[in-house]
Amino acid sequence: MRREEDAKTISDMRSVQHVHESDNFTLAVFCLPTAATIPLHDHPGMVVLSKLLYGSMHVRAYDWEEKNNEAGLASRITGPRNARLVLDEVVTAGDEPMALFPSTGGNIHAFTALTPCAVFDVLAPPYMPDNGRDCTYYSESSPNIDVSNNSKEDLDSMIPGSSAILEQCQPPDDFVVRRGKYNGPEVA
Repeated sequence: MRREEDAKTISDMRSVQHVHESDNFTLAVFCLPTAATIPLHDHPGMVVLSKLLYGSMHVRAYDWEEKNNEAGLASRITGPRNARLVLDEVVTAGDEPMALFPSTGGNIHAFTALTPCAVFDVLAPPYMPDNGRDCTYYSESSPNIDVSNNSKEDLDSMIPGSSAILEQCQPPDDFVVRRGKYNGPEVA
């Protein structure tokens, strides 16, 4: 994910604290103020365990309709791809942890904070662009409507199991994740 230190205001900033980073896994806490979003993105060839520590957020998650290659990395298809909506709900701190896998569990997802919240993530293996595990962002549209007229209401009316069209895109210009300092105990 893109990280920048210069932000418009700290109150609307997303932040991440890396608790531990290695070649095998990353432990990180993402903090989101109310209404902050993490745009639709993927975790290619990765297993991710997430636990909401406090607050509530809306999660929208997809899996590709066609299967990935044996390593779990999506082939580098350019252009639109079909995906199936697997989760579209509010998650709270009292809920069970979420698990996503290279081809199932909502490997492509977006978060919207409904209240201030924090998410603890375990990513294994971690993002490594040189090994084909770079974060890719996506725009979504419904296959049943004119894409040029696609609206938020059309996407909001989708139910899990519905198909959508996802296309690679750049993250929004105002998407900034500030790197915070982890001050807790050392993880070895």
